[in-house]
Amino acid sequence: MVDVPTQLTSVTRAYRLEERDGEPQHVQTLEQDYPAALADVWEAVTTAERIARWFLPISGELREGGRYQFEGQAGGEVTSCEPPADGAAAYSVTWEAMGSVSWVTVRLEAVSEESTRFELEHSSTVADVPAEMWETFGPGATGVGWDGGLLGLSLHLGGVEGSLAPAEAEAWAGTEEGRAFYRGAADGWAVAHTASGEDPEVAQRNADATYGFYTGTGQEG
Repeated sequence: MVDVPTQLTSVTRAYRLEERDGEPQHVQTLEQDYPAALADVWEAVTTAERIARWFLPISGELREGGRYQFEGQAGGEVTSCEPPADGAAAYSVTWEAMGSVSWVTVRLEAVSEESTRFELEHSSTVADVPAEMWETFGPGATGVGWDGGLLGLSLHLGGVEGSLAPAEAEAWAGTEEGRAFYRGAADGWAVAHTASGEDPEVAQRNADATYGFYTGTGQEG
């Protein structure tokens, strides 16, 4: 069992469209506080052994300038790495998948000695995102995937009750509990999309399509 309602409400989601280096970009952020010290969260998100326990197996050189590869997923380069100092830490990587490159930055901030705020920012150039894909799914296409990552980290760090091994995630998506998670995450991105200025009906239609994609149902319910 996974405490799905608590996890869904513990994540703050945001979407914005901004210009970087003269190019419009989709920027998505997810934020959650975890009941663990900064050093522990840093180790959980930067060491291969810990990452494999809550996300996916990873290989490569996990250091600035090194390249990494997630098993069956994206790879890229570690473009910056700032280990814990003065209550904060961060790293940035390129996210290379399906012939395109986007960028991910993870920021950590110590809320207290035993609590850490985790923020993930994913940005992609608008021109690199197929128009049909964006029109169908909106920000939920990638946002819901990151929601799954935050759930894994939350279970790993004791942020919510329950257990779910990464290898079980695909099958879990088809369970009643899994469908409730993906329904809530997709709807959460509809809220974030609407807050950015999108028409609420369009944002909800995107969420319904995203839910159907992640659960393999092709349904909106």
